[in-house]
Amino acid sequence: MTLHESGTASTRQRITVGRAEAAHRIDFLTARLAEIIEGSHLTTDDDEHDPEGATVAFERAQAASLLAEARRDLDELAEAERRLDAGTYGICERCGDPIGRERLEALPGARRCIGCA
Repeated sequence: MTLHESGTASTRQRITVGRAEAAHRIDFLTARLAEIIEGSHLTTDDDEHDPEGATVAFERAQAASLLAEARRDLDELAEAERRLDAGTYGICERCGDPIGRERLEALPGARRCIGCA
């Protein structure tokens, strides 16, 4: 196995692990959001005047936001895997320069170099 092949294998592994983690977060947050929505049926419909309403509304908004973020992460990692297969992974989509190794290790789905981010 060449150094390039080894790097590609470890990159693919990081992407695979990231996708699994994102999928797990999606499952967890989908269930959590369903619990919040189901639990809100047991309380008053008037969030504004219910002392617990603001908390329920906040929890619902927070879970929905985290769920959207996890879905974006999964999409970005799927796209990163496509770029890896196409041979364009690690190349900035904006300027065409290489994306730093440290950046790709921290953010395997990165599409742009630090300068263009």
